[in-house]
Formats: sequence, C-alpha cells, structure tokens
Amino acid sequence: MSTKQVNAGTLKIGGGAAVSIQSMLNVPAQDIAGNVCQALELQAEGCELIRVAAPNAKAAKLIEALKNALTVPVCADIHFDYKIALACVEAGADKIRINPGNIGEKEKIRAVAAACRRRKIPIRVGVNSGSLEREILQKYGAPTAEALVESALYHVSLLHSFDFDDMVISMKASDVRRMYDAYVLASKITEYPLHLGVTEAGTEQAGVIKSAAGIGGLLLRGIGDTIRVSLTADPVKEVAAAKRILSAAGVRRFGPNVVSCPTCGRTKVDLISLAQEAERRLASCDRNITVAIMGCAVNGPGEAREADIGIAGGDGCGLIFRRGEVLRKVEEAKLLDELMKEIERVT
Repeated sequence: MSTKQVNAGTLKIGGGAAVSIQSMLNVPAQDIAGNVCQALELQAEGCELIRVAAPNAKAAKLIEALKNALTVPVCADIHFDYKIALACVEAGADKIRINPGNIGEKEKIRAVAAACRRRKIPIRVGVNSGSLEREILQKYGAPTAEALVESALYHVSLLHSFDFDDMVISMKASDVRRMYDAYVLASKITEYPLHLGVTEAGTEQAGVIKSAAGIGGLLLRGIGDTIRVSLTADPVKEVAAAKRILSAAGVRRFGPNVVSCPTCGRTKVDLISLAQEAERRLASCDRNITVAIMGCAVNGPGEAREADIGIAGGDGCGLIFRRGEVLRKVEEAKLLDELMKEIERVT
C-alpha cells in the first residue's frame, strides 16, 4: 500500500522504504547506563529504531545519553504529561510516541505538535484497545477494530488541525483478529505510515506466534511500514523474531533462508540435530540464499529443487545438491562440513 513517508532521524518510514524493525528498552528509566547497554545490544542485533519509556522530565537525560551512544534513531514514549514530550524533543529525540487521548487539553497537544514541527520530528499516534476514549467505547460497545480506527483518525485530524502532518499510526490490540482488522480498515482510508504490532502478545513462544499471524498476515497484503514484535522477554529476541517474520513474508531477507523437512519414517539420519546445527552455523552468514536440510535422499533434492544448496540424508550418508542437481554423496559425519564448503561456492 502506498503511504506518506516520514523521517525519524536517518530512518525513512513509509513511502516505499523498507519495512523497519523497532523494539523498546525495558531497563528502569533511571538506570541510564543499563539502558545504553541494552540499546547497544539491540542496535547490534539489527534494531533500526529504539523506543524508550519517558516517565518524567528526567528522562530527557536518558534520551541525550542514548543519542550520544547510538547510530540508530531514538523514540521517546510519552504518557499523560506533555511537558515530558517537550523535554524529550529538546533532548534530541528522533520521534515521539504519544496517545493524544491521555495528554489532556488540546492546547497541550498543540504545544507538542509545534515543538515537533520545529525540529522536524514525527509523532506516532499510538492507540490501543485498553485506552480508547469513553465516548468511542460507548458508541461501539467494545474496543472493536472500527473503534480503534476512529480513535486514531480523530487524533490524526487533531494534530493535522495544528498544522502537523508527519505522523505514523498504530492501532494495537492483544486480540490478533481485532488488530488485523483495524489495520486493514485503516489502510483503505489513510495514507499515513502504519506501525504494526500485537500488543501484550505474551511470552516468547506465544508472542512470536501471535505476532507472526497478525503482522505477517498484514505484510502479505502489502500493509505496514514499520513493526515491533512485543514479547515478555529480552528485547533482543523481539528483533530476531521481527527479522524472521519479515523474511517469512518475503518483505526483507536477513541472511540464509533455511528450509527443512519435518522428517518421517523414511528418515535414517538425525535430521533434527543436523538442521539445528546448520542453522547455528549459518547464523553469521549474510548471504541471501536458500539452504535445504532434507531427510530423505529419495525425495529431498526434488522437493527442494528451488534451494540454492542443500543436503539430503540417507543411511549413514547423504547427498549434496544444488538447485535440485545432485553433486555428490558424502558420509553423514561430513554432511555439514561439505554443505558449508558448497555455500562458499554459491554465487
């Protein structure tokens, strides 16, 4: 879907730019050193925008410290007190996330919009199912997809009335279907970039599954300009999950795409261990190739003929193949070593 493009520091969001990866720090705001340390870990993992909670005006010092340490942009997350937003803008935040509904009077929102406009800082209008306005809840009877969109677009129109137009919209819910429907609806009636996410998605395994269903489904429809996978886990795992979702949806590639069969009664090698070890060895590889780890020498090369390179197990041995063509037979113990050698030869 075609959307307006905004700039958060050096990061372009929307307008045909690559779908970017976000995460959020979870170290207490007063621990500046701890936040900087975690932010550097996220940056090293590939996070492209780092959000940080700003619970009070002192958080401006944290914004300044992060800006001095990082090369990726920083987003300040503000609730309730517009003065915190103003302080973070002055401290150099590249983006501000607010829920205008809990900022208060229109003049306070106007002040934030004016400060961001002067600094050319975008605002993410962040709406979620747990913080909808009372009137909208009464109108719809529940935080429906339509309610989420109406709330978001009301606040967008409010900022627009203050001559502010650099916005990103999010409409998150913990219910995957509700979140999905809200973004589909919004994509049909607004051109502002959309920040995708399933809020309160849960612990690592459950959260990744929910996020893959909601975010991945939208990406497959061409909806979404930036994403955050919300997990009750180390934020570094959010970045890793986001990369996998983007890769699975065919939106971006981050190194090799490893495909492997689920095994069956014909399998005569320890394919599970082979696939896990192959994935481990390829973790540092930055080549955009497809690598197949197949359990059956009878069907493996044919089923994975679209793979750039692969292996298929046999009885104490296996085959190395390239794009469906068998290259040679090797001992099972040497399968992965030979696979890695062939990967170096793939152009």
